[in-house]
Amino acid sequence: MLRFSILFVVLILTLFTVEVLQPVQEHVILPFTAVIAKISVFLIELFDNGVISAGKVIRDAQSGFAVSIEPGCNGVEALIILFAAIFAFPASLKNKLIGFGIGFVAIQALNLVRIISLFYLGQWNMTWFNWFHLYLWQALIILDALVVWLIWLRMLPAKPSNSGPTATAV
Repeated sequence: MLRFSILFVVLILTLFTVEVLQPVQEHVILPFTAVIAKISVFLIELFDNGVISAGKVIRDAQSGFAVSIEPGCNGVEALIILFAAIFAFPASLKNKLIGFGIGFVAIQALNLVRIISLFYLGQWNMTWFNWFHLYLWQALIILDALVVWLIWLRMLPAKPSNSGPTATAV
C-alpha cells in the first residue's frame, strides 16, 4: 500500500506539472480540447443545426451563446488521476493499458454529455448553468474516474498463490 501511495503521488505531481507547461498546453492540451469541441458540435448537430465550433469554443449561430472549454473542463485532470491510480497499482502493463483505454473512453463520453448539457443549460438559465458547472459536473467527472478505477481493480485477474500445494485433513 505504501508503494502504491508514493507512486500515485509522484505520478500525480509529475503529470499535473507537465500538463501546465506552455509547450504541452499549446501542442497537446489545446488541440485535444479543440477535438472535444468538434465532437461535441458533431453530436449536437445530430439533433440541432446551427451550432459551430472554433477552437475550444462552441457557439449557437442563431442566439450567439457560446461556451469555451477551458482547462479543467476537458476531462484531462480526471484522466491524469485515473492514469496515476492505474499505473501506480501493481498489475501487468497489458491490464493497465486496457484499463486506461476503457477509462479514457468512459471519462470523455461523460465529459461530452457534460459539455453538451452545459451548452444548453447556459442558454436556458445561467444560475443553473453555474451550479451544474461548478458543483455537480466537477464531482461527477472525478467520481467517474474513481468508479472506472474501482471496476478495473475488480476485473484484474487474481494473483497466483506462492504458498504451494496445500494439505487437507482427511
